[in-house]
Amino acid sequence: MFLEDCLILENKHIAGQNYLMRLKSEKAVEASKAGQFFMLKCENRIYTLRRPISLHYADKEKKELEFYYEVKGGGTKEFAQMKAGETINIQGPLGHGFSTDMEGKELMVVGGGMGMAPMKLLIEVLKKNNKVTFIAGGRNAEAVEILSNFNLDGVELHVTTDDGSAGTKGNVIVKMEELMQNKKFDMVFTCGPHKMMEAVAKTSDKYNTECEVSLEERMACGVKACVGCSIKTKAGMKKVCHDGPVFKAETIVDLDPVEKTETCCGN
Repeated sequence: MFLEDCLILENKHIAGQNYLMRLKSEKAVEASKAGQFFMLKCENRIYTLRRPISLHYADKEKKELEFYYEVKGGGTKEFAQMKAGETINIQGPLGHGFSTDMEGKELMVVGGGMGMAPMKLLIEVLKKNNKVTFIAGGRNAEAVEILSNFNLDGVELHVTTDDGSAGTKGNVIVKMEELMQNKKFDMVFTCGPHKMMEAVAKTSDKYNTECEVSLEERMACGVKACVGCSIKTKAGMKKVCHDGPVFKAETIVDLDPVEKTETCCGN
């Protein structure tokens, strides 16, 4: 884990309340893995608490980190107001990421809405030695606009939206069922709304396929100091920020945190 002051290279609006921040990192970028997160803090701002933001992408050659985030409260509102050329302090990488050490596998990645945030780096790593199918879903075209920032060369992409304004009208589970009926997948990776991830986990189990879920959006302090991200697992209570944010779906008993707080869910 590193504490690092990073130069903001870009902080642009994507769609709705969603933004993409690109930083110059000399140290943390080298240790970053898909599925991990960082604690970001504004410099000389009234919001002193760090905010957990999942890692969108890490370019180790250019030494750049990307964060895709949604403005939900005071902390992320401060981030959205920052400009290229300013400095932001980051702490990380933190947490356990996705399993990526595999070759020659048939893999499925399912992302919903802001849950697509950690999928850019995950897909980039997985597709080097595996076949990757990516199902991306959202309420509308605006919700999947971030896909324009992905490098999906060599990836089988399926886009679904609730209103049909982009891709196929419907949801990711219908598309997942359709694909799994016709092809055997070795593993499924998912991040998104909890109801969606529960359905992805159940569908994976139905087809005897291992599944990993990312619960990154439930974190508060990010350093195991509160109970805002505690979840039930078959091995007892675990904290998303310390024991996750990525878990094997089969180990999770309850995806919802024990205690929902304004800090926990209102970044």
